[in-house]
Amino acid sequence: MATIVHFDIGADDMARARNFYEKLFGWSFTQVPPPMDHYQLIGTAGLDGRPGVGGGLMKREEQGRTGITNFMGVASVEESLCKVKELGGQALSGRLTVPGFGYMAMCLDTEGNPFGLFQEDPKAH
Repeated sequence: MATIVHFDIGADDMARARNFYEKLFGWSFTQVPPPMDHYQLIGTAGLDGRPGVGGGLMKREEQGRTGITNFMGVASVEESLCKVKELGGQALSGRLTVPGFGYMAMCLDTEGNPFGLFQEDPKAH
């Protein structure tokens, strides 16, 4: 069963957004090195202190959408893209490589809600 494994937040002002989430939830932020230096990883934790679902912060125009986008962990992005289409959803992208992390794709569900698919593969390049 797929579950949320990552989320992305688009921001007009990354410093302002980072400050907001650091102070509101105590989230930590780590700058990613090139070629993804436009991106910051977000670390979260549950109320018990155990690590939570991680996320990312990027400029809104690079994100290409508004709001917070959840990514579902899947065994195969390509197989899941086929299922999205079969079930009446829409693929907004094909499989994209996230170097050192895995593969992703963007989709819309049958109600027009954006979501992402993510296939973990640390050897992706």
